[in-house]
Amino acid sequence: MKGAPLRKLALLLTVCLTVGVAASTAGARAQDTKLSLVAYSTPREAYGRLISAFQETPAGQKISFDQSYGASGEQARAVIAGLKADVVAFSLEPDMTLLVKAGLVARGWKQDVFRGMVTRSIVVFAVRKGNPKKIHTWADLIKPGVDVVTPNVQTSGGAKWNVMAAYGAQIKQSKTHKQAVDYLKKLYSHVVSQDKSAREALQTFIAGRGDVLLAYENEAIFAQKKSQPLDYVIPKATIMIENPIAVTTSSKNKPAARAFVKFLRTIKAQLMFGENGYRPVLKNAAKTFGFKVPPRMFSIRRLGGWAKVDKRFFDPRTGIVTKIQKGGH
Repeated sequence: MKGAPLRKLALLLTVCLTVGVAASTAGARAQDTKLSLVAYSTPREAYGRLISAFQETPAGQKISFDQSYGASGEQARAVIAGLKADVVAFSLEPDMTLLVKAGLVARGWKQDVFRGMVTRSIVVFAVRKGNPKKIHTWADLIKPGVDVVTPNVQTSGGAKWNVMAAYGAQIKQSKTHKQAVDYLKKLYSHVVSQDKSAREALQTFIAGRGDVLLAYENEAIFAQKKSQPLDYVIPKATIMIENPIAVTTSSKNKPAARAFVKFLRTIKAQLMFGENGYRPVLKNAAKTFGFKVPPRMFSIRRLGGWAKVDKRFFDPRTGIVTKIQKGGH
């Protein structure tokens, strides 16, 4: 009889130990929640700060991150090829569309008040300190002796924004489609470097190549904050850049991923984006910064929207810019 109580005690101890181990394991798993952020090249520094801020919130305390940055188009194709991603942040909508077609982002990804966007910017001219070539307008870019740096449209979302800013600026001046395309031909005859990403193009320009860099406004601001010797000019006619973000359908951590994306649209996060040179999508945050609104700023919708524009200008075989690059348009 004396053995029975001992057996019960041993069983109780075993159960307690098992529960303790289970609780410990659950705690470890909670601590080990890791999100993979795959993004385009330029917001690396911003996301470094934003991730730290998110981890200080109740929703982000037990979450760590893997981060990958590169040319927007290349990043999208890498995710399709198998690169793990819980959250994808690209330069422009067509790269997100690639993931929608691959079943990796939900079709309704942009059905919210922000239309799926997390930041905005504009295309500007980054020039040498003091603007020695006196570059102020799109027409100045095609004057004799002016060398232009811009990324490659085959890999960089920023490059596509640059092209559509140049084309749209001509349309804003009441030029015909043919005249606007002729301008693009002349512009490309002045291009001396086409790097894979906007960040690499900035590095090329800082290293001394070219007289003007077609760039995101946020990249020009970033360079100035790093004490790089450049100025930037906002042309009167330029395009409003919109940068999309989404949670992937393949994510195994969707609640955490959604919490992160939700945080990025809070006033605190949007102010941090603004401090890094981005134009916030949250109106209350945008008011804090003195971003200039160009008098003839336009959106991609003014040119027909990305679904139409991407195929018309950048199709790998038939695109207008593809042919210009090959010298055949």
